Amino acid sequence: MGERPAGGTGLRAALSTLDGPLRFLLLSSFLIPLGSFMVLPFMSVFLHERLGMGLGAVGVVLAVASLVQFSGGVVGGALADRIGLRRTMVWALVVRTAGFTGLVLALRWPPLAVGALVLTCCGAALYLPANKAYLVRGVDDERRPAFLSAGNAALNAGMAVGPLVAGPFVLSSPGWLFVAVTALFALVTVGHARLPTAAGDREGAGPDGRGPQVGPDGPDDTDRPDGPEDADRQHGRGETAPQDGRERPVPQPGLDRRGSRTRRHRPGRWAGRAALPFAANALAFYLYFHFQHFLAVYAVERASSTFYSLVLLLCFTLVIVVQPLASGLIRRMPYATALTVGFAGLAAGLAVLAVGTRSALLAGGALITLGDIVLFLKNDLEALRRSSRSDAVVFGRQRLAAGLGACASGLVGGQLYGLTAGHTGWFWLLAAAQCLALPPILLALRERQHPTGTPAPPRHARPTPPAPPSPSPTTSPTPPRPRRSTERA
Repeated sequence: MGERPAGGTGLRAALSTLDGPLRFLLLSSFLIPLGSFMVLPFMSVFLHERLGMGLGAVGVVLAVASLVQFSGGVVGGALADRIGLRRTMVWALVVRTAGFTGLVLALRWPPLAVGALVLTCCGAALYLPANKAYLVRGVDDERRPAFLSAGNAALNAGMAVGPLVAGPFVLSSPGWLFVAVTALFALVTVGHARLPTAAGDREGAGPDGRGPQVGPDGPDDTDRPDGPEDADRQHGRGETAPQDGRERPVPQPGLDRRGSRTRRHRPGRWAGRAALPFAANALAFYLYFHFQHFLAVYAVERASSTFYSLVLLLCFTLVIVVQPLASGLIRRMPYATALTVGFAGLAAGLAVLAVGTRSALLAGGALITLGDIVLFLKNDLEALRRSSRSDAVVFGRQRLAAGLGACASGLVGGQLYGLTAGHTGWFWLLAAAQCLALPPILLALRERQHPTGTPAPPRHARPTPPAPPSPSPTTSPTPPRPRRSTERA
């Protein structure tokens, strides 16, 4: 029986294969959000109370920042393919360190705060696709949920501790806080500069950009071409292509006469199957960021910044504990079921927040977190399974979807929150209603694209070798039939 990384022994066995650089990367996945979330969750309160911006303007600023932070992941994925994973992460951290330096300077010149916030989001956009791709580089599909869950757990641990540490100081003494965060990012940048270059960056990632697959028994080299002839056979080029009577190659499905993929069959095209996880991720982030953007203002008004930090601590602790243990179950869960469970959790949590009490804030945050644990991990796994592009590009596209959703949430949510001022419980009820009304559109789209229930082809299926050409009259003439003698003995 195969080993399952769903939890317990299977999870520990999967993570025991992590080497030194990957362990440092997991540590960085904790330190980076630790520093970021000492500042970023309080930006709505900081911009509103410290700089005197209206809530509508704050919503626009957060929308733009979210769009840059997430949608820029497409640029981050493409950059990682071009210059390598390690160099992309280093440059991203340099940009982000410069952004936090700008927040320090913004205490003397407040208008600089908006530009500094956008700059930090640019660094985050470049960093995360390369970070995830470096973490799962060469890992087989069976162990990817465990590795991604470990990275997400470290990420959420930092996100949980950051607000708890910074809550008492972010409004009273922000200067020292911004300086400490800037110094932390400078140290992490130096550590990333010492990481070894990823194997795929040195040796090339092959036609799919993934590099050699590593499983429990070591690297799988079965898909590597042994030479130019094998590479030609693997890609449908060269002497294996059928030829017509004039010794010209006959075009095959998806290939032209030169053996190159036609535009319609090139890997990475956003066909319907690849578009569904993209759309689902955009919708999930749109609904989730109603909670992320505006809970700070809502909770601080009804409790305190410290209690808001406790709510975040609960949410991130759930991700740290539950997601690694549930990763195997989420991987095996049908996609439609995962979407239904995830959006139902978001709807229930947003509705509970409308009550407005401290216990409702805790319960609502927990339900929302359980929903996004299913949605975010399943969408990433489905995007990887359905795409033939490199991991960095896939994660970049998923970040683009997240950015579009978060931006829409900031624009729409900011206006709704302003309209429901004084009766903000209606804001959360409207968000919960959207969780019930919008996801069925995705499920209808899924049914329309697969009306016959045809199973999906594997993500990296090797092309079927063409059948040998039938004998041609010009190349293999039929021998003449012997004539029967008409002479009589």
